Amino acid sequence: MKYVIIGNSAAAIGCIEGIRSIDKEGSITVISRENWHTYSRPLISYLLLGKTDTERMKYRPDSFYEDNNCTVMLGTAAVKILPEQKQVITDDGKSIAYDKLLVATGSNPFVPPIEGMDTAPSVHTFMSLNDALALKKDLTPESRVLVLGGGLIGLKCVEGILHMVKKITVIDMADRVLPSILDADGSKIVQNHLEKKGVEFLLGNSIVKVAGQKAYLKNGEVLDFDNLVIAVGVRPNTALVAEAGGKVNRGICTNLKCETSIPDVYAAGDCTESYDITCDQVRVLALLPNAYMQGETAGINMAGGNKLYDHAIPMNAIGFFGLHIISAGVYDGECYKKVTENSYKKLFYKDNVLKGFILIGDVARAGIYTALIREKKPLDSIDFELIKEKPQLMAFSSRERADRLNNGIKL
Repeated sequence: MKYVIIGNSAAAIGCIEGIRSIDKEGSITVISRENWHTYSRPLISYLLLGKTDTERMKYRPDSFYEDNNCTVMLGTAAVKILPEQKQVITDDGKSIAYDKLLVATGSNPFVPPIEGMDTAPSVHTFMSLNDALALKKDLTPESRVLVLGGGLIGLKCVEGILHMVKKITVIDMADRVLPSILDADGSKIVQNHLEKKGVEFLLGNSIVKVAGQKAYLKNGEVLDFDNLVIAVGVRPNTALVAEAGGKVNRGICTNLKCETSIPDVYAAGDCTESYDITCDQVRVLALLPNAYMQGETAGINMAGGNKLYDHAIPMNAIGFFGLHIISAGVYDGECYKKVTENSYKKLFYKDNVLKGFILIGDVARAGIYTALIREKKPLDSIDFELIKEKPQLMAFSSRERADRLNNGIKL
């Protein structure tokens, strides 16, 4: 069996491990546009912060490809899929034959069409290791940095470079930071925390024009800057599948086995859409844990196994300068809220199940809340009043506690 994987991040690694859990002999070829050994993308801000290095960023050990008998084509882009011939064409003109193919092409940063942006001396995105290294090279202790985007990517960039520059200003059209994962009160906590570190925010605003080192804002302000970081969002890389005739919406369409509409072609990770069990909708869930689990599911099925990826939920675990945040699910239904000096907690529940949660500060045992959401555990079968206050196994029946501990279920 010839397996080909386009991509080299979490979904691709999950696929390799899924394949090898069933098929120890088939050939696996990995085609990766980047020149790097597989690495954890969320760590690029910690690289700039000095908390890690390129060796410790590796998602798997140096011997991973060899241990799993993989042929790796680094610095090579797949440019076309030929489903009839079952071949992948690369940018250097090679044709790679496959029996089963995984598309794990991830996403690209969206760069809005801002007038005059090409006149700025230093413009960067912040999605990859190469992006981070290129930005670092341009920064000086006197740099005035504009970060366009107050979401996850923009704020992680802020954390990574704040100690290296003179000033950072974050601009976002939204009226608050992290609007995709936090409610208004939670967003304010994070914003206040970052402002105490010296970060300036201009919210409900946008850049309408750039002229050299001047940014003209929607509200009429003009800001001088040295470096501009674009972090307004990402777009799934769907072109390969779309051009091959596969079904694509915002992301690549797959079923619960991670199969696309093209025979023997699978897809996983940020380039795809997943069925979100918390809102009963199919949507893009660009999250590392989901990418890995999708990839593993695809790999098992590519190798002849039978596995469904039917427990996808939106979940984020992130931190900024020591302030930890975990959120998951959807914020729908009744709400339990508890706020102390050092923590912020909201639990959302409806129809006898936990639908979502936000934890800021104290995030201990958040895995219990995540498990309740994934399993759609009836809340009247546990001590939910205890769970609200303090997540712990004591809230479950003695039999369930034993089962979870015996099965090594981590919470």
